Amino acid sequence: MSGLVIVGTDGSAPAAAAVEWAADDALRKRAELRIVHALDRGPYAIIGVAVPGPYVIAGADVPELDEALRRAAAEVLEAAEAIARARQPEVPVITRVVDGTPAAVLMDQARDADELVVGDRGLGGFTRALLGSVTMKVAGQASCPVVVVRDGPDDRTDERTAEIAVGVDGSESCEPAIAYAFEQAALRGATLHLVHAWEVPVHAFAPEISYDVDEVRAAKQELVRARTERWQAEHPEVPTVMDIQCAHPVDALTATPYDLVVVGSHGRGAIGALLLGSVSRGVLHHARGTVAVVRPPA
Repeated sequence: MSGLVIVGTDGSAPAAAAVEWAADDALRKRAELRIVHALDRGPYAIIGVAVPGPYVIAGADVPELDEALRRAAAEVLEAAEAIARARQPEVPVITRVVDGTPAAVLMDQARDADELVVGDRGLGGFTRALLGSVTMKVAGQASCPVVVVRDGPDDRTDERTAEIAVGVDGSESCEPAIAYAFEQAALRGATLHLVHAWEVPVHAFAPEISYDVDEVRAAKQELVRARTERWQAEHPEVPTVMDIQCAHPVDALTATPYDLVVVGSHGRGAIGALLLGSVSRGVLHHARGTVAVVRPPA
């Protein structure tokens, strides 16, 4: 047994879905699963907890409140552990309560992890289309791959072969995402779609530009081939599909309901961003399934 998968939980339905996904992936990776709950004593963290007395003063020592918060945390972890053990009984599971705000706790925990799994929103989320602030912050800054799992029915059917998509651009910074996608495809026996999107220049702003679509497509295919050949050689068992599209990259990566969409961060070009940039953010908001954000080493 090697490796560590960490999943954050707060007792919400998206967190439960994240625990199930993390348990499945821990089994595939033959890794340990650590379920983490952040014990946040901030003024907005006490919603749903029986608070003694009419007032709570920030920073004040209230033993009854601390006991209530810890009881609630224990219950959240107990429920999450039960979900994980029922899902994958063979996976070793440990639980941990860590003091701090959720985003800070998860980013700190991620230093030890091969992968961090979170729900698309927490207890404060109010719509599937709008991801929670904790999720977005963790996805943009954690030091390991961050998997964002959506709660609710999957658009895909069980009869179809597993399919994964990864965004490929011309920068070296997308290579960690490519490596992660090939690993996931190998572990799942999945087909991997190598997605590269390019957009036609707007002639109203650049009427002097002319181009041959076939030549552009051939150049893009060569770019994708060169960027992925190392991992194709390392994982010859993974079937790949080169998907070159004249489209916005967010549309290219989210139009099809894949089992998993993998995007990089800090890249340049079609899939590029500073921290969690527009494409990564757009994919997280609009993908119909699970998304993994993989940042290059700092």
